Amino acid sequence: MSRALPKYDKRRVAVIGGAAAVVLSGAVIAGSALAGTPAGSGGATGARTLAGPGTISCPDVASRLPAVPASARAEVDRNLTLLQTQIQEANKRLKDTAGQGGPNFVANAILGPLKDKRVATVNRIATAIGRTAAKPTGLDALAPCTLNAGGDATTGGGQASAPATPSGGANQQPGGGTAAGGNAGAGGGNTGAGTISCPDVASRLPAVPASARAEVDRNLTLLQTQIQEANKRLKDTAGQGGPDFVANAILGPLKDKRVATVNRIATAIGRTAAKPTGLDALAPCTLTR
Repeated sequence: MSRALPKYDKRRVAVIGGAAAVVLSGAVIAGSALAGTPAGSGGATGARTLAGPGTISCPDVASRLPAVPASARAEVDRNLTLLQTQIQEANKRLKDTAGQGGPNFVANAILGPLKDKRVATVNRIATAIGRTAAKPTGLDALAPCTLNAGGDATTGGGQASAPATPSGGANQQPGGGTAAGGNAGAGGGNTGAGTISCPDVASRLPAVPASARAEVDRNLTLLQTQIQEANKRLKDTAGQGGPDFVANAILGPLKDKRVATVNRIATAIGRTAAKPTGLDALAPCTLTR
């Protein structure tokens, strides 16, 4: 058994042994996210690395779940592990991109995408439980994470201002998007505005039961709003970021939002009819210039 170091030794290790501090932060994240142990009074699963870029702290999901049926346990555990991995990846990216981008870079390129990934993941957890027990609600509220320990952060926003509000965007059918032709791609720096083009979802749905119509229509409208928001963000951030900015800060988050939304559509239909499959394939969008 190793002997605990005095406090002044720990501080020296934190300054000199940066790699060890990062490994320790990963262990904190792993222990909290998997075990479902809330950190602090707010129930957040967090980690602290060296002073500098800061660290990502997210609400604990495992501790907020009801009893998980045996039939859903494997899927729930897999998604809880994924939540942990998402935090670890976000912390790594936070460190790797320190100093890059403008004042909203952390919110747009790290915290925003992380929230969208977590929304999709907690929705899968709720759906898995809901197949054989009461489906938990309100898990989406646990999706936003915060930047702390050096990030000058606010809840769910990092160095961010408020999210962009919907405005004019691509001309699309509900749930999809079309844009004028050009060389489409999923990457590239944001050197020109361009437009976002997304596969149409509404035309790929089976007959929608009357009991699901309102929920399906609401989510089809949300898909349209997401495209409009992405196009506004594309225009507002023209010239920002590196070669992967558009893919990481706009197309990636948009895909994650669309995955969560089409999953809600499939779930709504599946309550009283055959649940449509393969809608996730319609989630990725492209940039056209």
